Amino acid sequence: QVQLVESGGGLVQAGGSLRLSCAASGRTFSSYNMAWFRQAPGKEREFVAGITWSGYYADSVKGRFTISRNNAKNMVYLQMNDLKPDDTAVYHCAGSKTFGTRPNEYEFWGQGTQVTVSS
Repeated sequence: QVQLVESGGGLVQAGGSLRLSCAASGRTFSSYNMAWFRQAPGKEREFVAGITWSGYYADSVKGRFTISRNNAKNMVYLQMNDLKPDDTAVYHCAGSKTFGTRPNEYEFWGQGTQVTVSS
């Protein structure tokens, strides 16, 4: 069992930056594929970025967001630069034993952290 807790969300102006963190419990953290998803009001949850040994990204954030992990600290991060109003959403950290970009492929979820980008 893995428990995930996100932090680092907030209100930022367009063009600004935020760094999200996800703290994971469990001794087998390094064996999990980790990802960030987001969900805006009235929209489906969508994949943002994932990481096994290297990162992979949704086209909408490629070049602006960077995902990283520190297995020694059981942490996953999402550095978000050049934020846009369309990035406004609740961001969730998720873990899976398998590689994937669909929410139903992920077994463990955090509660989420709100990111709001003003224009």
